[in-house]
Amino acid sequence: MAEDYYALLGVTTDATPDELKKAYRAKARELHPDANPDEPEAAERFKLVAKAYEVLSDPTARARYDRYGEPGVGSAGAGAPNFGDMFGGAGLGDLLGTIFGGGSNPFGGDSPAGPPRGQDLEVVADITFEQSIFGATVPVTVHTAIRCDDCQGSGAGEGTQPVMCSECQGRGQVQRVRQSMLGQMVTATVCPKCGGLGEVIVTPCPSCGGDGRLLVDKTYQVDVPAGVDTGSTLRLSGRGAVGPRNGAAGDLYVHLRVARSELFQRDGDDLVHVYTVSVAQAALGTRSTLAAPDGDVEVVVQPGTQPGRELVFRNKGVPRLRGRGRGDLRVLVHVEVPTRLTDQEAELLRKLAELRGEQVGVPEPGLFSRIKSAFQ
Repeated sequence: MAEDYYALLGVTTDATPDELKKAYRAKARELHPDANPDEPEAAERFKLVAKAYEVLSDPTARARYDRYGEPGVGSAGAGAPNFGDMFGGAGLGDLLGTIFGGGSNPFGGDSPAGPPRGQDLEVVADITFEQSIFGATVPVTVHTAIRCDDCQGSGAGEGTQPVMCSECQGRGQVQRVRQSMLGQMVTATVCPKCGGLGEVIVTPCPSCGGDGRLLVDKTYQVDVPAGVDTGSTLRLSGRGAVGPRNGAAGDLYVHLRVARSELFQRDGDDLVHVYTVSVAQAALGTRSTLAAPDGDVEVVVQPGTQPGRELVFRNKGVPRLRGRGRGDLRVLVHVEVPTRLTDQEAELLRKLAELRGEQVGVPEPGLFSRIKSAFQ
């Protein structure tokens, strides 16, 4: 006769994990063989209570038990103590996995069955230079898998439900025994019948063909924080493709690509603008207004400013993505030398050079230089 695991522990079917643990500890103290040396029935009861708690303390095993009863969990954990309590919350398989590497039991222990997680998705979002500085909400469209509403993601046709896999008894994996030089080796592999889901679909949903999901183009509104740059990546948890048969959704990774600005370049959190002036403006000084991203600034070039001079406007740059404050706006002065002059302009420059005692003009080449140039 099948045992009622909830009744064995003395709890209701909606008991919380803490209530289960409290009830188990009380029952274990009451029925422990050391406390009842002359009562064989107490020892057997202790084993059943331990088995009940092992099943009900595992969310996946508990779900199978609630759905299929004791056959849904088979002989898993029969008469075994709860290794999670013994090893501080980690199962024996987790403990062995820590020793031997990986996350599964190297001796072929059970692993929870269930639908796999959906795929992570990637998409590139193009934003303007101003959006990268001030932040924005931009749409991105991805080709993804969403839950089938006709079957609520179960994959089963109307009026039907998935049934427990008869080959793996709902565990999602089967054990294989093989001979080796060390003796018999037991390995666990994904159940070929249910693909590791622990359930099979008898009557598939006509809309999704039993997969529990549909492929569509879906648009999300993505909040882009201020201060991002080309190559920045945003992670949207749970916005990837949903897994088959109500599996959890993956994540969506949005890679940002920022358009170039005609006026500014990024240098970390600083903005750099090359400000071109003439020789006369550099010598005599000038001023003008520069349209910075968040308001006009007045650029004043003092008389005698040399090429390469840097004018700095504090806190007029890009907001720091992972910090407080902003970078600076740096204006680099570039002096442009004219390449073509009118006769009047050339005469004025010669007079200026004469006043300053400067030699100008290219000397006439000698006879030997003229002959050499003719043969080049």
